[in-house]
Amino acid sequence: MPLDPSQREQLLRTAVLAGDQQAWQTWYEECYDALYRYVLWRSAGRHDWADEVVQETWLVAVRRIRHFDPRRGLLFDWLRGIAGNVIRNQLRRRVAHESRVRSLDGEPAQPETASVGVETDQAQRIAAALAALPEHYEAVLRLKYVDSASVAEIAAQRDQSPKAVESLLVRARQMFRQKYEKPQNNGEVE
Repeated sequence: MPLDPSQREQLLRTAVLAGDQQAWQTWYEECYDALYRYVLWRSAGRHDWADEVVQETWLVAVRRIRHFDPRRGLLFDWLRGIAGNVIRNQLRRRVAHESRVRSLDGEPAQPETASVGVETDQAQRIAAALAALPEHYEAVLRLKYVDSASVAEIAAQRDQSPKAVESLLVRARQMFRQKYEKPQNNGEVE
């Protein structure tokens, strides 16, 4: 009889804690692509940011693996939570750094090229808006736009009616738009 996902994750965790490198490799290979897609989405398509966040996420996971409890969820869900925290922390650092970097005349320092500055600003605003969303809004947007799930598939997964999911998507998109259009708030990420 096959193991349920929680039991399998518990066996992998036990093996990892015992020093089994193959167990880590199994988890890494199973989670990496989906984690990278999630982080890339949360990083507004910026591969440089996504690479950094994914790397830091795995480092945190290695240090904190004893805190992972398979009875509470799958490793991927735990990694996604870590990644969300890493993204929020990096956004705070970036915004704080940019607010300190000023030219001598008090104007913000100019990027090497204007298009890079605009792209970075837009990506940072998208990432900040996603980070500021409540989890259920972020989750439904992720299912729709990262996982390419249909409304019917999302409804089945969330045990809701398709109409309820459509309504949730509308509210999630509206809140995203509000957060995205909101002026930067003195270097803080909500």
